[in-house]
Amino acid sequence: MDEAISEKVIIVEGTTDKRKVQAIVSEPIEIVCTNGTIGVTKLDELIDMLYDKDVFILVDADAAGEKLRKQFKREFPEAEHLYIDRMYREVATAPEHHLATVLLAANIDVYTEFLDKG
Repeated sequence: MDEAISEKVIIVEGTTDKRKVQAIVSEPIEIVCTNGTIGVTKLDELIDMLYDKDVFILVDADAAGEKLRKQFKREFPEAEHLYIDRMYREVATAPEHHLATVLLAANIDVYTEFLDKG
């Protein structure tokens, strides 16, 4: 039952986003950083790696994040897109309780203490 490979994957932009999400999520989940932009070759490799997993896209609510989101919608339409409130702009600066609520709504288990802070 202790499975090393997660069936769920969250794609974020940067390592700060990754650390923030890792602290909130309470289930084994792989978090992949695109480091902002992603080339066609890297995107193809990522799609091949993720074809049989539940993939969630969680990017910033800014121009760079929207560009990346459009690319994923076009190239990987099976992925589920998660949205932070535009007033927070960045995943890394969004309050933990807000991210926890967004993740929980996507059926991703989170530590309950982050839900109490709202």
